[in-house]
Amino acid sequence: MTSFGYTLMTEQSGPRELVRYATGAEEVGFDFEVMSDHYSPWLTEQGHAPYAWSVLGAVAHATSRVGLMTYITCPTIRYHPAVVAQKAATVQLLSEGRFTLGLGSGENLNEHVVGAGWPAVDARQEMLQEAIEIIRQLHTGELVTFRGDHFDVDSARVWDCPEGGVPLAVAVAGDKGVQRFAPLGDHLIAVEPRADLVSSWSAVAGAPRIGGSARAIGQIPICWDPDRDAAVKRAHEQFRWFAGGWKVNADLPTPAGFSGATQFVRPEDVAESIPCGPDLDAIVESVSSFWEAGFTDIALVQIGDESQEAFLREAAGPLLEKLRAASS
Repeated sequence: MTSFGYTLMTEQSGPRELVRYATGAEEVGFDFEVMSDHYSPWLTEQGHAPYAWSVLGAVAHATSRVGLMTYITCPTIRYHPAVVAQKAATVQLLSEGRFTLGLGSGENLNEHVVGAGWPAVDARQEMLQEAIEIIRQLHTGELVTFRGDHFDVDSARVWDCPEGGVPLAVAVAGDKGVQRFAPLGDHLIAVEPRADLVSSWSAVAGAPRIGGSARAIGQIPICWDPDRDAAVKRAHEQFRWFAGGWKVNADLPTPAGFSGATQFVRPEDVAESIPCGPDLDAIVESVSSFWEAGFTDIALVQIGDESQEAFLREAAGPLLEKLRAASS
């Protein structure tokens, strides 16, 4: 059975608002909630970037049922993996076992801020692989000393560590990433509805099988609004960066860069790739590409902070009913 999630998008909402939306999404019936972990918004029009881990602590305390997840955290440049291991363990304890640590190789937008440069993609994946090894070791609760090619850990222990550690989901975008990370992760993250990623992950020796113990977790933006024109305008203003594709989006360093790169993206271009307006059936049709590709979990991104309360109050419940009926 497909699970449907709600995205707590730190790029478009402040911290108190995110906690309020989290409780609202749980009340309306979402199965899980994912949170972005950004230092900057994609575009200045979005206007926010609170510290995800502080917000996660508040959300863990304010909710009681929904699964929680970072979507995604880069544990290699802005954060040392030993610090990520400690943060994730704490959130798992606060949430009483509802947290999954979503990991990826990151974007320049968030990682360049500490002045450590932006490595090539092969180096970033090597760093992520090493970071996962460190996090796994620290989540045993044992004393860890580690000497790697990219990271060192010196006599470290996560003192408040949940039994069994924290489940890890790893973001991949191609076959090379699948081959590298499927044996290391518990779950798959992908932002495109590609059946080949799901099948390839399950076929890798030593990898947990999607639909068995492993989940395939996707994400899709939508822009519900009673007024379609208002929805298209808002989606273009705040989400035109989405048109760049992941290879471009990973390397641009600033919101100004995303603004320049998307200056020729038109509102109608955005509306072709993101369902906009009041038609819930159109949203279901867009989301269906993920479950048809074999994804077990799909998180929705409702675009625009100003639209969240109306979406949760008016549209989310009926939409979830339609999604569950269509995917069953």
